[in-house]
Amino acid sequence: MIYESLEELGYKVFAQIINAAGWVPQHRERIYIVCFDKDVFGNEVPFLFPELPENGPKLAEILEAEPDQRYTLTDHLWKYLQDYAKRHKERGNGFGFGLADPQGVSRTLSARYFKDGSEILISQAGKNPRRLMPVECQRLMGFDDRLSIVVSDTQAYRQFGNAVVPKVVEAIARRIVRIVAWQLTRTKNGCLLKRGGNGIAAS
Repeated sequence: MIYESLEELGYKVFAQIINAAGWVPQHRERIYIVCFDKDVFGNEVPFLFPELPENGPKLAEILEAEPDQRYTLTDHLWKYLQDYAKRHKERGNGFGFGLADPQGVSRTLSARYFKDGSEILISQAGKNPRRLMPVECQRLMGFDDRLSIVVSDTQAYRQFGNAVVPKVVEAIARRIVRIVAWQLTRTKNGCLLKRGGNGIAAS
């Protein structure tokens, strides 16, 4: 529906589901849509989405060496999550907590992570597992450590869980810039021209 609506508005539309796991240690599939005005770029736009980088980062690379112990699950919560997973397993469902592999990638960080952190738990020797700290979620999404977290843990988890991975957007943006450069080379006048109702106007 979105694709068709954009085409009806005169855009050349490209859409693809991209997994951010090549840029960050997280399985995070999102659909990205890129549009080019046909009146400016024509109908034969040679746009290609970026390929997934090989040998992406591992979860261990973003984990704190000495995490704050207040993020360790209480005995009550840990028992609840184990019982919950057991009940659903017996019913043939796949619901339950996820113990992340430090040498792999995590599940998708969601905005509900603040509730119990069950989708991404980190094992600890001799202790209950823990949830990710907000700063680790920041790294998991690919945001720079130099950006201060100025909100509560709850809001930080929500915001990171709702975000897109900046490194993926940057990789797509670089491909868009290539197309703009390609079009400027074709026009040879340093302008992006759009044919309007009263002739040609510069964009």
